[in-house]
Amino acid sequence: MKHALLAALLAACALPSFAGGNVEAGKVLAEKLNCASCHGKDYASPIDPSYPKLAGQHADYLEHALKAYKRGDGANGRANAIMSGQAKTLSTKDIKDISAYLHSLPGPLVLRK
Repeated sequence: MKHALLAALLAACALPSFAGGNVEAGKVLAEKLNCASCHGKDYASPIDPSYPKLAGQHADYLEHALKAYKRGDGANGRANAIMSGQAKTLSTKDIKDISAYLHSLPGPLVLRK
């Protein structure tokens, strides 16, 4: 019993930071919304250098950005016609799932030098 409890506790501590969302559901949503058409098929090679690389980005940052696009132009929002249009259709769960998926991908994000 103690070993099972210890194993469960260690597993909970080892959960990745994207545990707040469902990676598989996020993958389905990203494909449905065709995010790769702008951000690149690997989400790390966007079609325009001004578009962000999303692969491996912190899930909480991605959530914040998508919520800001959903709010649109104005207080604490982001103005971009394409992203605002995409984000307005997303639920809070959708945003968490997409963020978890993109975070789970290997990407160029440098955490330490």
